[in-house]
Amino acid sequence: MTATDQERRDKVKALVADAKIAMLTTMTEDGKHVSRPMAVQDVEFDGDLWFFTYADSDLVAQIGVHPQVNVAFSDSKHNNWISISGTAAHVQDRAQAERLWNPFLKAWFPAGLETPNLTLVKVNAETAEYWEAAHSSKVVTLLGYAKAAVTGKTPDAGENETVRL
Repeated sequence: MTATDQERRDKVKALVADAKIAMLTTMTEDGKHVSRPMAVQDVEFDGDLWFFTYADSDLVAQIGVHPQVNVAFSDSKHNNWISISGTAAHVQDRAQAERLWNPFLKAWFPAGLETPNLTLVKVNAETAEYWEAAHSSKVVTLLGYAKAAVTGKTPDAGENETVRL
């Protein structure tokens, strides 16, 4: 039985909810990829991902030139991985920032919402790929990779799905 498009979208939502930290990849003016860890804001994933950053950051400058980005998640607790491609935009929206703000962000933005140059980056997700581990146990998964290294056989890395969002 194959999953419907909506079931795959729902799966991506669930996987994003489980993985709070992402690697956001942008492209520099000279075409080099740059990835940085970013905390995804705790909102229901509806096809948009929101991040806080500084308005004068390299991230904002890079998406101004090349808005196509990738956001990758790794949920080591459940052995799942998600890769989301989309278009990023710099967004100045105080009301949205207030909705998304949480106290943990003070580690990066000490003055809270009053931090100078605080801004948002919105990623409109277009496609996603995800991989679910074939085994729920990390030990079994790691043993599978170790066995594959010794035997030369490809490990069972689990299911891969591509989803249009």
